[in-house]
Amino acid sequence: MAEFSLTVGAFKECFDGEQRVSVTPKSITRLATHGVGVLVEAGAGAGAFISDDEFAAAGADVCSRQRIIDDAAAITCIRPPAQEVLGAMHPGQILVGMLHTTTDTSLARTLDEQSIVGIDLALLPRTLSSAQSMDAMTSQDSVAGYKAVIVAAGLFGRYFPMMITASGTSRPTRLLVLGAGVAGLQAIATARRMGADVTGYDIRPECRSEIESLGARFLELASDISSTTSDGYARSLTAEEQGAQQKAMDTALAAFDVVITTARVPGHRPPTLVTTAAIEGMRPGSVVLDMAASSLGGNVEGSVQDTTTHTANHVSIVGAGNLASTVPSAASAAYARNIADVIAHFVRDDRLNIDTDDPIDAAIVVGKQTDRLQKDSAQHTPAMASGMAS
Repeated sequence: MAEFSLTVGAFKECFDGEQRVSVTPKSITRLATHGVGVLVEAGAGAGAFISDDEFAAAGADVCSRQRIIDDAAAITCIRPPAQEVLGAMHPGQILVGMLHTTTDTSLARTLDEQSIVGIDLALLPRTLSSAQSMDAMTSQDSVAGYKAVIVAAGLFGRYFPMMITASGTSRPTRLLVLGAGVAGLQAIATARRMGADVTGYDIRPECRSEIESLGARFLELASDISSTTSDGYARSLTAEEQGAQQKAMDTALAAFDVVITTARVPGHRPPTLVTTAAIEGMRPGSVVLDMAASSLGGNVEGSVQDTTTHTANHVSIVGAGNLASTVPSAASAAYARNIADVIAHFVRDDRLNIDTDDPIDAAIVVGKQTDRLQKDSAQHTPAMASGMAS
């Protein structure tokens, strides 16, 4: 097996229900072109239908978790590892993944206490064109937006497209997507391909043209409010703005059979878009799918993370905040490409180095040990300059 000046490792994900993996055979080959070898924990790809033999054939060294902790300069993940794993990592090692350190304060504290450098892909600025291929949030949101429509169609008791048969005509499903970010636009496009009558909505007026370009209508609300932050996300509304918007939205929702909500505000509780009053006004058999459902809350009152509930008026509410994990092959392929490009970005002089003048580095690198990594990236010899065993 070839030797490399730099080695990164990929863990098997341990979070309940997580089927993705942070590297794939294709990304391993891509990393090799940048002089980076890969250690993969045995069984890491099982949930995404990638065997250990496939990883080995691509040039990875399939090994134990302890070997990765001992020898990898950087460790990649979908979700942060368990506390005991973090506790075993070495000072100066790098953890790369969707860490969400702005909301997970205990993780941020552990990174500092263990002298681990975090590269948090959840902090990547979407407005930087140079970072587009690294944007894991976008790639995973796209997968999730597609799957949201599939899940909703499976629960809805009628056809999505118009169906004309000898026994009669079935009108197309009236579907509304709230939020026109990556997930929302993918949901709109997927629902249109399935033949639904699709409407989209976003508080950002510039999203109207994107919604209409996909063949959907834009939902007109008398209380429309413009709000976009400097980094390209929708901002949180004031209490007064929320009240005005919600009153108009409650009235509008009664016209739809399926509603998919996608509005997340990174690092904060998602805004409530669908109230209990609105759900009570929907027809029996309707489906409301909340893609923002999480431990912080969701867009839909009554939604529970990873749970489908049914109201007294027979509306199904789906808390679906982890849909990308249910499409593990496609999601892993996209995420592994993001990870590979992030690692390649930090490879400077055959080592992982941080340049605080680089806008990408400044945005996504977290932890008190960044200065140490800048000054002496070879200090942790096994991690920073390890070759792969033959």
